[in-house]
Amino acid sequence: MAGMTLPALPEESFRRVLCVVAHPDDMEYGTSAAVARWTARGIEVGYLLLTRGEAGMPNPPEETARLRVAEQQAACAVVGVEHLTVLEHPDGVLVYGLDLRRDICREIRRFKPDVVYGTGFEVETPWGFDQADHRAAGLATLDAIRDAGNRWVFPEQIDDEGLEPHSARWYLTPGMTDATHGVDVTGEPLRRGVASLEAHAAYLAALPDHPAPADFIPQFAAMSGQAMGVEHAVLFRAHDLQAPPERSAEAAQD
Repeated sequence: MAGMTLPALPEESFRRVLCVVAHPDDMEYGTSAAVARWTARGIEVGYLLLTRGEAGMPNPPEETARLRVAEQQAACAVVGVEHLTVLEHPDGVLVYGLDLRRDICREIRRFKPDVVYGTGFEVETPWGFDQADHRAAGLATLDAIRDAGNRWVFPEQIDDEGLEPHSARWYLTPGMTDATHGVDVTGEPLRRGVASLEAHAAYLAALPDHPAPADFIPQFAAMSGQAMGVEHAVLFRAHDLQAPPERSAEAAQD
């Protein structure tokens, strides 16, 4: 990609985006700045949290869960997210499997997004080994996107719950090392993104030596902005799930 400028996501075609993450605050480490831009443009964004984050603080788990969900609601309000669903899978020991896929599939069929954002599922990331919940969430989200479009996978959601199969068009993951697209968040979206992480005040206060959101979020966004040729950006790896396979397209040209 050296010397090339990353294109913008085709967000003019986005109507509804579902973001699936493991914990309260997972959306707020940069991605929420892109969400702020999308909601300002009239795109509906929903968050699905798989846990309540109860293992993330020294307080008793039930108290932590209430606190972190409340802080997540405040963070959502800052960036215009009105649809927040919080599940109660156990924090810290999230298990990849059918239960997780079923719950994510249900939310995809319910919310009917044309775009699903999920976390990466690599063991190693540029900042070290990823946390186990993030990996489980990322892989289950990828599989649930396909599950949601298949009438015969989790058919009870269709037969008993009145949901319909749904196929999203776009699958987005964080563009850490292999980004394909970016979102320009210069100005107000970045400001809202920083404020959304600041909304997790009690959680951040419980973390030793955590830098202030206003100190590091703009710094990362500026580094990402260089890849797009703008001041501040959020980068993604985007997969068009309805694009024809490249190999068959090439064969058709022969």
